[in-house]
Amino acid sequence: MKINLINPNTSLSMTGLIAASARAVAAPGTEIRAVSPAGGAPSIECHFEEAIAALGVVEEVRNGEAQGCNAHIIACFGDPGLDAAREVARGPVIGIAEAAMHAAMMLGTGFSVITTLSRTIVIAEHLARRYGAGHHCRRIRAVELAVLDLEQPHCHAFERILEEGRAALSADRSNALVLGCAGMSDLAARLSDALGVPVIDGVTVAVGFAETFVRCGLSTAMHGDYARPPAKALQGWAEAFSVRD
Repeated sequence: MKINLINPNTSLSMTGLIAASARAVAAPGTEIRAVSPAGGAPSIECHFEEAIAALGVVEEVRNGEAQGCNAHIIACFGDPGLDAAREVARGPVIGIAEAAMHAAMMLGTGFSVITTLSRTIVIAEHLARRYGAGHHCRRIRAVELAVLDLEQPHCHAFERILEEGRAALSADRSNALVLGCAGMSDLAARLSDALGVPVIDGVTVAVGFAETFVRCGLSTAMHGDYARPPAKALQGWAEAFSVRD
């Protein structure tokens, strides 16, 4: 089985981090193809950057299909380009926010999300409602760290997320936590041990979902609004994304 793990930003160090997290939980025989788009933003922290990232995701889904990938994971908590990717992929496509929130609803009665910057809170709120998690998501909290700062030791990311996690368990009536950034994936196990509750990283959970869907022979419904995009020639800068029969 070959899983296409797409980091929608262009940070190669983050791609390496999430690849290590995914490979640590992948079943024997599962190959993780970890990639980033050739162009885009070094981190994704607003609606504008998500829109740019969506095209990169579609590009990497197509590349993964050509490489024989059986499933695709979008490793950014905004799940950029998820619907478009599902229209062009043969195998299942899983967003890490969707995977993490569904897992949290199975493991606890209520969860809090801990994300990076407060300006991204509304994006996570929209996703929680879309994924049917509105009644289960008690609160979305930000540690006010930029995505790329998560890799900097002097920013003390683990300690700041741990502190916010303790506040969530105390004040939000949550009994599970969701990490709201793929760049936090390497911290999940330590946080869970320290807090004594499930701390869910969408990257690793998405690997499990992807493997299960492939083994069960399940893929995205290619019907209705998820049918393949109509064949047409796109113009100008979008020409490379044209769909052909």
